[in-house]
Amino acid sequence: MSISEKESDHDGVSIVIPFFNEEGNVLPLMADIEKVMGATSLPYEIIAIDDGSRDRTFTRLEEAFEKNDNLKVIRLRRNFGQTASLSAGITHSSKKIIVTMDGDRQNDPADIPKMIEKIGEGFDIVSGWRKDRKEPLMSRRLPSIAANWLISKISRVKLHDYGCALKAYRRDVLTCVTLYGEVHRFIPALASNMGAKVVELVVNDFPRVSGKSKYGFSRTYKVALDLMTLKFMLSFFHRPMLFFGLPGLLFGSFGFMLGIYAFVSAVIMRVQIRNSPLLTVAFPLCTILGIQLLSIGLFSEVLRRMYHETQTKPIYVIRQKLEKE
Repeated sequence: MSISEKESDHDGVSIVIPFFNEEGNVLPLMADIEKVMGATSLPYEIIAIDDGSRDRTFTRLEEAFEKNDNLKVIRLRRNFGQTASLSAGITHSSKKIIVTMDGDRQNDPADIPKMIEKIGEGFDIVSGWRKDRKEPLMSRRLPSIAANWLISKISRVKLHDYGCALKAYRRDVLTCVTLYGEVHRFIPALASNMGAKVVELVVNDFPRVSGKSKYGFSRTYKVALDLMTLKFMLSFFHRPMLFFGLPGLLFGSFGFMLGIYAFVSAVIMRVQIRNSPLLTVAFPLCTILGIQLLSIGLFSEVLRRMYHETQTKPIYVIRQKLEKE
């Protein structure tokens, strides 16, 4: 397999792989990547991140490091999560094209050159689509289908498989996206909102042969909350006052009209409203809620300005780093 002159017009590819309790998959995966990338003329590096594993994952990474001159190993002090691991790997990578993949050997390294070819065609992000997934229908595939449909609707970037870790990016696209929380799965949507060209590529999916899956129904509520965050980031992140200001004005105006009505009823129409819920509940509640929402909008505007004017610190802490000169 070879990469054409047009497609290889860059300084190579960085392959970023987070590992968490994957001791049985480290060495076979490294061998597979070396075999695939060795068959191309493309310079490459592998950035392996041990995300606080409690098994012998780091020991296996040390063994791989002794044998592979293209490998960098980063060991985090604890389990920070996949987004933080990817952030660490991307920060310590050096190539203009970055490929991310899981460390469980369910992604196929043979798909990497195909993704690089797509990048060479002018796309900024190539997202893998595990069209023929080798996972249980009820516990994994159906929740994934529902989540992908919702994310596509909210983001207006239609992808079949947002959860596929195998993706290729131009480095300059990733510099526009700040990684924190669980935002890694939404990178194509966030980057597309900034003008990036996204394409989907069907990739292979292998059944897990070693270790245990880290996903399940317990992540459903996290995805739901992340979707709310995604909607806010895409629609209101740069205009938070629009999100809080409109309901604030509505509640405040309604409370003001209730106050006028209560005043007219009591003073002009001589209606007894001393114990009326209108005066004791509805009027103060709507007025106070409107003021609170407008205040939150103003504070959000201040925080947005602070966000853009200050530098954020890393969302991970490195314990050890292995890198050949």
